[in-house]
Amino acid sequence: MLSASSVYPSSALSRACTYHLTKHTLLLGIIASVGLSACSSQQTVSKQIAPKPMVETSSSTTMKKPRRAVAVSNTSLVSEMRAPDPFIILRSPASPSSISPSMVRPEPIGITPEANDNYQKNEANPVHRTTDMAVSTLSIDTDTGSYANVRRYLNEGQLPPVNAVRVEELINYFNYQFDDGKRLGNAPFVVATEVVDSPWDRADQDNKIVKVGIKAVDNSWSNKSANQAMPAANLVILVDVSGSMSSRDKLPLAQSSLKLLTEQMRAQDSISIVTYSGSTSVALPVTSGDQKAKILTAIEGLNASGSTNGEDALKLAYRQAEQAMKKDGINRIMMLTDGDFNVGISDVDDMLDLVKSNRERGISLSTVGFGRGNLNDHMMEQMADNGNGNYSYIDSLTEAKKVFGDELAATFNTVAKDVKVQIEFNPDVVSEWRLIGYENRVLNEQDFNNDKVDAGELGAGKAVIALFEVTPKGQKGLYSDRRYTDSNATVKVNSKQQANELGYLKIRYKAPTGDTSKLLSQPINNDSHSLDKANADTQFAMAVAGFGQRLTQSEYINEWQYNDSTKLATSSLARQLSSDKDGTRRNFVTLTELASALDSTK
Repeated sequence: MLSASSVYPSSALSRACTYHLTKHTLLLGIIASVGLSACSSQQTVSKQIAPKPMVETSSSTTMKKPRRAVAVSNTSLVSEMRAPDPFIILRSPASPSSISPSMVRPEPIGITPEANDNYQKNEANPVHRTTDMAVSTLSIDTDTGSYANVRRYLNEGQLPPVNAVRVEELINYFNYQFDDGKRLGNAPFVVATEVVDSPWDRADQDNKIVKVGIKAVDNSWSNKSANQAMPAANLVILVDVSGSMSSRDKLPLAQSSLKLLTEQMRAQDSISIVTYSGSTSVALPVTSGDQKAKILTAIEGLNASGSTNGEDALKLAYRQAEQAMKKDGINRIMMLTDGDFNVGISDVDDMLDLVKSNRERGISLSTVGFGRGNLNDHMMEQMADNGNGNYSYIDSLTEAKKVFGDELAATFNTVAKDVKVQIEFNPDVVSEWRLIGYENRVLNEQDFNNDKVDAGELGAGKAVIALFEVTPKGQKGLYSDRRYTDSNATVKVNSKQQANELGYLKIRYKAPTGDTSKLLSQPINNDSHSLDKANADTQFAMAVAGFGQRLTQSEYINEWQYNDSTKLATSSLARQLSSDKDGTRRNFVTLTELASALDSTK
């Protein structure tokens, strides 16, 4: 299907705006058309929630699929294809709440006023006592939609709504090398762990950050040819052509994105296009991937009008996929929409059941979001999660090139499914811990061994990171010492070797067509070092984590500011220039600078 390289070179873009910020004025210039969106090596790129109180709990927080009810955060609809008029950012004070007196909460920052977009409301994961709950279990998350969406807000001169920010998706947007990773058994991925000093704890603390990294084995790790072909692909493109898709940052951008995809198609691949608005139709019957003129003509003929009936269209798309089903190949529906399901959807659960039942038959589903104003981010994320696919957000043609060109293998070619991560922290070494991000990916401890519980998929060459902040035993944490110790909570360490372990890591995964999971495990040694000596990938991931937590006004990062992320990311880039061949990390540095300029409280 899809060649490893795209025939479309990245556009050479340059900054078109100069940012001015004085003590009394804010950035008002809008740079949506400048191309600070995704990036290439040629580019110079560039919730407000009440804090969750510290809670003591002896049972795991459960946020499995299907997810919790949505919360609506609102945004303004601004076309990405042209620079909008200057505007003034509306700001509102932070919601009052009581927090632990030992914590310093960042000052409120101006965020985007609310309008019509749907985002799931997630409260930050709490800090747990290890003696009460020593085990953290989660599904990996390879979606990248949140990062591209956050980037667009910043490029438009706005800080994003808190609920639009999913910290793990910001971290996992980037490619990581994991040169220190190890391949366990015959797993199709390598695992890298590291323990470093926390950069955002208080001066009287000595917290650590535990990094767990997983990277799918790509061709460079295998004995096969670097020109190893991806499996034959059967793609069904499900395009929303309702009236809500008429703006230039929606259907026109979707059409341009599909043209990029068309250039990657091979003779052994097939593609069909289903459109939906008030009614559904097959705009392109199953067509061989080498018939590019026919495919491009169908793409050019798409027009936006009418209302939306996504459920009927989805059934038609699955029928199209069945017609061209490829055994041992990639069978994927790509749903391109702003997520506006406003006609014909009587029961969301029925739609998700349809997606799950077809995933079991070998037809996966990914979603691609476009535009602003009625973006149903939560629905599209749920659809992709239940369909064993990915959720991407396209804010520019450069991002489309990344999704449908540069990282096409990661987008379509799954090498491991239902990947779960579990860490058991040693209570003799760790007194408290918290998981950074992954709020809607947390699983029950018992779900780890239950192969019927769905989890995330890992695409070829894709890397994911999970970060935990831990407080070593004997160091100051958020909880006070207890006068009376529960003897049942006391854990006996069996050996000197275990006494030197910070925790124990377990990973479960299934083969792409398998039904039974395989188990990998290894200890995490109680061996930490300073942040300046950390792996460059670890440094960069922590810079992104700090940035994401600042955007969500996390109560756990104390005095960490956007410029701290700028400095840390810049330092990691200087150490490993080869880590940013596509320019995405330099683009991130620019975004931290934009966020800092928009922050009225620093």
